[in-house]
Amino acid sequence: MRVKIKHHRHRNARWLVRALGLPFRLFPKEFAGWADDTITHMGVHSTTHIDAPWHYGPKLSDGGDPAAIHEMPLDLCFGPGIKFDMRHKADGEEITVDDMESSLKSSGAILEERAIAVIQTGRDRFQGSKEYWKRGTGMSAGATEWLIDRGVSVMGIDQWGWDLPFHHQIRKSKATNDATIFWQGHLVGRRKPYWQMEQLRGLDQLPSHGFDIAVFPLRIRNASAAPARVVGYLY
Repeated sequence: MRVKIKHHRHRNARWLVRALGLPFRLFPKEFAGWADDTITHMGVHSTTHIDAPWHYGPKLSDGGDPAAIHEMPLDLCFGPGIKFDMRHKADGEEITVDDMESSLKSSGAILEERAIAVIQTGRDRFQGSKEYWKRGTGMSAGATEWLIDRGVSVMGIDQWGWDLPFHHQIRKSKATNDATIFWQGHLVGRRKPYWQMEQLRGLDQLPSHGFDIAVFPLRIRNASAAPARVVGYLY
């Protein structure tokens, strides 16, 4: 999932302009050609991004069609932020409803309807390392549904994925012979559609509440997700 970018130096554009008909003698002295860059490899889940309900399955549980990322309502892209501190959770230990309620009580925050909730795990410190996708806690189905039932439609986390890292999900599924464990947080979105950000950074710079969040995803038609610039605004 590494992003690859190819940089094109300024002088490359000179020949394009010449081919379009402008003689070299008429080039402005300051014109060395324009710089350009090409993204040669990038998945929509490769960077800080937001998932659409379409990512969770081809149909909703009630048979309806899940929304793709270009169908995300703009009024959901900005709202009051609330941060849940889950840095105490160990790798492979999932986040429960009790954890969410305890964090909310400790912070004194009020979970408003249409709030944008972010989960701080501290695993953003591994971003850029080979350990990144292996490290982290993860939101349980119960904790995810708890947010949705309280009016939260947009939520995010500062680790590689919303659920436990894959190897922990697989280990727990096999150990318990339980077919409901794998991807449980995501799959809540088939019953109760929601929008989910992954690979956030910098949540340590935000208080538990008293700020707004804006989410700016690329509008990619029919995509399961989109790279996003996610910004917190302190009051």
